[in-house]
Amino acid sequence: MKILRPFIVLIRLARESMQFAYQAITANKLRTFLSLFGITIGIFAIISVFTMVDSLEKNVRDSLQSLGKNVVYVQKWPWGGNEEYPWWKYMNRPQPTIDDMEEIRRRSNLAEAACFNVGFRQQVKYLRNDIPDVTIYGISTDYDNIRSFELAEGRFFSPFELNAGRNLTVIGHNIAKNLFEGADPIGKTIQIGGKKLSVIGVFEKEGKSAIGEDSNDDLVIIPLEIAKSMVDFRRNGPWIMVKAKPNVDVADLMDELRGILRSYHRLKPLDDDNFALNQISLMKDSLDAIFGSINFAGGFIAFFSIIVGGFGIANIMFVSVKERTSQIGIQKALGAKRYFILIQFLYESVLLAVLGGAIGLLLIFVGTMLINNFTDFSIYLTIPNIIRGILISAIIGIASGFVPAWIASRLSPVEAINTKS
Repeated sequence: MKILRPFIVLIRLARESMQFAYQAITANKLRTFLSLFGITIGIFAIISVFTMVDSLEKNVRDSLQSLGKNVVYVQKWPWGGNEEYPWWKYMNRPQPTIDDMEEIRRRSNLAEAACFNVGFRQQVKYLRNDIPDVTIYGISTDYDNIRSFELAEGRFFSPFELNAGRNLTVIGHNIAKNLFEGADPIGKTIQIGGKKLSVIGVFEKEGKSAIGEDSNDDLVIIPLEIAKSMVDFRRNGPWIMVKAKPNVDVADLMDELRGILRSYHRLKPLDDDNFALNQISLMKDSLDAIFGSINFAGGFIAFFSIIVGGFGIANIMFVSVKERTSQIGIQKALGAKRYFILIQFLYESVLLAVLGGAIGLLLIFVGTMLINNFTDFSIYLTIPNIIRGILISAIIGIASGFVPAWIASRLSPVEAINTKS
């Protein structure tokens, strides 16, 4: 029992301190409300910043992931676009061609799949309903082996249907919703630029892309052979997607593709490439630095809200110590140790801070539910951010309440008893 005695004392001390803290908090509801309000706003501000940044980062990374982490994009223009982008160097480059794709398929030892794509905009009609300026993708085989997507209804093209240029199409969630108004779209015939195509599949709803990429929700996909009769490839920036085989480094694939295309384009050793090889990892590498800076800036701004909340709790605790000076004197006269008084007030401060933080987290949770239900942007209140919010609240409670608690613990019993609150 002697071994357990210190633990029993600590448990009893914690229980009594919690009771004192609860009584103090419920005794003056207005003061408690003001304390909670400050820390609630502080936690709401800082965790909202972290939640928004984390959600934006997740949405961006998910959008990039759908493009393929091991996929190389053969295009006319390299990705970039800042103010120093040398666009004049690329003006006279040729557009990628179907022959380029066939040459890659024939000669590449590191590519698992290659797909030729062209994008353009056209009106889409079904009976009396029409949608102007819809993004249309004309695709070759292997599109489904390279891009990640799910179908809500129907199926995707077979290789035979794509090669034969059958009058079939797969449409996005929003396209189906606006054209068919709740009716089953599978098997229905729509018109694209005067051509009639039968709907065989509908993409699963995925929301807007965070990187500006066309979302599958607003996309219509048709066979490349059909697109040939609808659009001039030279004016619409076609691209080739090339997926690396498993366990093949994308850098090695890019080196191989560069050699294949330079040879096929008959470029001399000192000639610049007349094509661009773009890869998602080039964008991913800069994301960590970008979101790290955003987190730091947002956290720095929100930190001031936390400071305001902390000062609010500290002021309230100073008032609480002054009001209960006589009570503290009586406790010390009856034998209460300094550490008991110290812990008693720290419990009150921490309880206030954690309660305020919990209310702030609850408000964020409600906000995320509303945003997720009424917008296409997904917000994620993650477990790490919840834990972060509680820990920050507790730390602020300790920091704000320590000085008042220390002062209370150092009061002289005689002077405290004789002090008028």
